[in-house]
Amino acid sequence: MAKTFFIKSFLSWYRRLIRHSKYRWLVLLGTLAYVATPIDLIPSFIPVIGWLDDGLVVTLALTEVTQMLLERRRREADLTNPKPKASSMDSAKEDATTTAASTIDVDAVAM
Repeated sequence: MAKTFFIKSFLSWYRRLIRHSKYRWLVLLGTLAYVATPIDLIPSFIPVIGWLDDGLVVTLALTEVTQMLLERRRREADLTNPKPKASSMDSAKEDATTTAASTIDVDAVAM
């Protein structure tokens, strides 16, 4: 229970910091320093587990950077190719069609 809370809070904290433009480069440099230096939460001389934390931190950083780049690309694509707005004539036609389709002629209904 406490482990999942710690992991979720760490992930949300990391994502929030890396998406903040003021701290982005600091977080990325900190991530690189964590991977490059021998100071780790789990020492790297432990065969598998020691390398696992470095791999997870690098994977998290690459995932967040990729997501930010994809979001930026989508925003730029939306800005260069805006969707055409429906004219007032089109919306009036759609309203008339919807109204006509949902209207029931009471006199036409047989009793």
